[in-house]
Amino acid sequence: MSIAIDHSGKVALVTGSGAGIGREIARWMARAGAAVVVNDIRAGNATATVDLVTAEGGVATALVADLRDDTSIDRLVAGAVEWGGRLDVAINNVGMMAGRSPTRFIDMDGAYWRDLLDQNLVLTALCGRAEARVMMEQGSGVIINVSSGETTRPSPLMSSYGAAKAAINHLTWSMAVELGPHGIRVNAIAPGTTLTEQVEKAFPADHYEAIVAATPLRRETSPSELGRLSVYLASDLARCTTGQLILADAGAFLSRTRPPNLAPNPDPGK
Repeated sequence: MSIAIDHSGKVALVTGSGAGIGREIARWMARAGAAVVVNDIRAGNATATVDLVTAEGGVATALVADLRDDTSIDRLVAGAVEWGGRLDVAINNVGMMAGRSPTRFIDMDGAYWRDLLDQNLVLTALCGRAEARVMMEQGSGVIINVSSGETTRPSPLMSSYGAAKAAINHLTWSMAVELGPHGIRVNAIAPGTTLTEQVEKAFPADHYEAIVAATPLRRETSPSELGRLSVYLASDLARCTTGQLILADAGAFLSRTRPPNLAPNPDPGK
């Protein structure tokens, strides 16, 4: 006996899917049969993901949008529905460090905090709102918010990022309660350290290696694994699962290892 997950006939929107985690989620949703709307701020990246999907026999389209513009979010979701006729699955993946480098808490100014909160919490909330409005009319749907393993432990040098992603966890619970009566499931996935292009630029090699070495499995999370997890959560196999934070972090939440390069500033006034 075998169990296959089949998303044929479903339309899935994956934000920020021009590279990294989002790209692999889009590819795996398409492999499971979904017609996928690939969104990215960069047209070339979105097209590259669509090309990968179609080369594997999948169906996808690219919708370029800068989701930092509130009206672009509504246009993106409307465009997805216009293309696919409906919206069954939405995976809110836009986020990360907003172009900022890891920084000590005492050195983060208001602009730094607002950038991280906007690009993570606010964008996830506004995307979820637009998606939920469509799904409420349908009477069904699945929303998956991409959180972070940084929400399960202290985040030295990344306190604003960890706090913004932790707020997404709470947002997910609240969305699940409000949207459940409309047939909509809402869950969050929390990746561990994943070696995407953005992570590689943000972290010194020794910092990354220390994080990986501290996990019980002694490994990082791969984007492909997050794609497969999303396929499962979007399926009927998970139809009784909502309001959950699913960790995919190689057990990193159990780690208490202090990352390197955190020597205190000898002059607290600086």
